[in-house]
Amino acid sequence: MIRRLKYHEIDFVKYAQCLENSEQRKYSATKDFLDTTSTMPWEILVYKDYEAVMPVPFVRKYGMKIVHNPKLCQQLGVFSGKDNLDLNEAFLEYLNKNYMIRAYPFNDVNQLRTKIRIKKNFIMYPDTYEKVYARYSPKRKRKLRLDEEVLKQSEIRTICFDKGKAFIERNTIGLSKDDDLGEFMRIFESFHKSNYLKFTAFYYQNKIINVIATYTDCNMVALLGNFNDKDYVKLSGASVLIDHILKENIGTHIFDFEGGELPNIEEFFRGFRPELRPYGIIENSKKNLFKKLGYLIIRGKSFL
Repeated sequence: MIRRLKYHEIDFVKYAQCLENSEQRKYSATKDFLDTTSTMPWEILVYKDYEAVMPVPFVRKYGMKIVHNPKLCQQLGVFSGKDNLDLNEAFLEYLNKNYMIRAYPFNDVNQLRTKIRIKKNFIMYPDTYEKVYARYSPKRKRKLRLDEEVLKQSEIRTICFDKGKAFIERNTIGLSKDDDLGEFMRIFESFHKSNYLKFTAFYYQNKIINVIATYTDCNMVALLGNFNDKDYVKLSGASVLIDHILKENIGTHIFDFEGGELPNIEEFFRGFRPELRPYGIIENSKKNLFKKLGYLIIRGKSFL
């Protein structure tokens, strides 16, 4: 039996235990992550006594709850002791019947019969760094062999939030600085204060030219952002930083590249020879949402 619980009704001890013991375990479904990234109190669908759970974040528009995954939250879906196709389908059916859905991602373990859009993501599983490095593509290895002169004038440092923020704001392209970028920085700052996130920088001639943001929880390290000074792209600082993080963590942690849909990003990630781990996502256009709304109004159903 699947039931719907509002935020104040959730038993977060049982919820955390279900996530911790699930086959699909993901940091992005934890209370701390969703409390930070979601702009409203989120809900869950729960099977029996927390034998399986499905977090459901939403926004409120047009006076209704509309399911939409928050910024930086790549995968959600069903979490259970053993992934079960029939149970996943039951959750999907309940979600479709009881919510207006703009975008909702499942995770890379969830099996479904229903055909939904598939997106790419890349994962690297724990192994010795020597074996991981040996699998890098020849091109990636060449990128990591910095010239002697560059090596003498460069270093890697963990930097404070303010330095990372200043660099990101100067070098981010394609985001509204008033809306999207501000929201990303709010999330980064909250994660940084909670010791989940750190900024690692590549310095050249005492100047920051690359920064990556990594989030660590649930025995995973996730790449939440990769920011570069376009004038120094040829120095391959981004490759050096990711290699550095892998060297520090891959022996004990999964590394999640958090993406791979854009061709140039996919090519960059593939150079590290990670495993492709696709996941499904439900998406509806605004036009389709309004059509569904009209149908539901006729039936007298509310999504308040």
